[in-house]
Amino acid sequence: MANLTITLDDELLKQARIRALEQGTSVNAVLRDYLEAYAGTRLVREEKVMDLLRLSQTATSRRGEKTWTRDELHER
Repeated sequence: MANLTITLDDELLKQARIRALEQGTSVNAVLRDYLEAYAGTRLVREEKVMDLLRLSQTATSRRGEKTWTRDELHER
Protein backbone atom coordinates (compact mmCIF):
# COMPACT_ATOMS: atom_id res chain seq x y z
CA MET A 1 0.00 0.00 0.00
CA ALA A 2 1.32 3.45 -0.88
CA ASN A 3 0.85 6.85 0.70
CA LEU A 4 -0.27 9.91 -1.24
CA THR A 5 0.31 13.53 -0.30
CA ILE A 6 -1.96 16.23 -1.70
CA THR A 7 -2.16 19.95 -1.11
CA LEU A 8 -5.55 21.41 -0.19
CA ASP A 9 -6.90 24.67 1.10
CA ASP A 10 -7.28 24.45 4.89
CA GLU A 11 -10.95 25.41 4.78
CA LEU A 12 -11.68 22.81 2.10
CA LEU A 13 -10.08 20.07 4.19
CA LYS A 14 -11.98 21.23 7.29
CA GLN A 15 -15.31 21.08 5.46
CA ALA A 16 -14.44 17.69 3.97
CA ARG A 17 -13.61 16.32 7.43
CA ILE A 18 -16.90 17.62 8.83
CA ARG A 19 -18.88 16.06 5.98
CA ALA A 20 -17.01 12.77 6.30
CA LEU A 21 -17.75 12.67 10.04
CA GLU A 22 -21.43 13.32 9.35
CA GLN A 23 -21.39 10.34 6.98
CA GLY A 24 -19.53 8.12 9.44
CA THR A 25 -16.39 7.89 7.36
CA SER A 26 -13.07 9.68 6.86
CA VAL A 27 -11.61 11.90 4.17
CA ASN A 28 -9.04 9.17 3.55
CA ALA A 29 -11.77 6.57 2.93
CA VAL A 30 -13.71 8.94 0.65
CA LEU A 31 -10.60 9.64 -1.44
CA ARG A 32 -9.66 5.93 -1.56
CA ASP A 33 -13.18 5.00 -2.75
CA TYR A 34 -13.10 7.75 -5.36
CA LEU A 35 -9.68 6.69 -6.67
CA GLU A 36 -10.75 3.03 -6.80
CA ALA A 37 -13.78 4.00 -8.88
CA TYR A 38 -11.69 6.35 -11.05
CA ALA A 39 -9.06 3.68 -11.68
CA GLY A 40 -11.68 1.04 -12.40
CA THR A 41 -10.62 -1.34 -9.63
CA ARG A 42 -13.84 -0.81 -7.68
CA LEU A 43 -15.85 -2.19 -10.59
CA VAL A 44 -13.74 -5.34 -10.63
CA ARG A 45 -14.27 -5.82 -6.89
CA GLU A 46 -18.02 -5.25 -7.19
CA GLU A 47 -18.21 -7.74 -10.06
CA LYS A 48 -16.43 -10.34 -7.93
CA VAL A 49 -18.88 -9.76 -5.07
CA MET A 50 -21.82 -10.16 -7.46
CA ASP A 51 -20.27 -13.40 -8.83
CA LEU A 52 -19.97 -14.74 -5.28
CA LEU A 53 -23.58 -13.82 -4.49
CA ARG A 54 -24.81 -15.54 -7.66
CA LEU A 55 -22.78 -18.63 -6.78
CA SER A 56 -24.18 -18.70 -3.24
CA GLN A 57 -27.73 -18.60 -4.60
CA THR A 58 -27.20 -21.50 -7.00
CA ALA A 59 -24.91 -23.74 -4.93
CA THR A 60 -26.23 -26.97 -3.48
CA SER A 61 -24.84 -28.88 -0.53
CA ARG A 62 -22.45 -31.78 -0.99
CA ARG A 63 -25.06 -34.06 0.52
CA GLY A 64 -27.43 -33.79 -2.38
CA GLU A 65 -30.78 -32.13 -1.90
CA LYS A 66 -30.84 -32.42 1.92
CA THR A 67 -32.05 -29.26 3.62
CA TRP A 68 -31.99 -28.38 7.29
CA THR A 69 -34.29 -26.33 9.44
CA ARG A 70 -32.90 -23.53 11.60
CA ASP A 71 -33.54 -25.66 14.71
CA GLU A 72 -31.62 -28.61 13.23
CA LEU A 73 -28.67 -26.39 12.43
CA HIS A 74 -28.54 -25.02 15.98
CA GLU A 75 -29.15 -28.31 17.77
CA ARG A 76 -26.56 -29.07 20.44
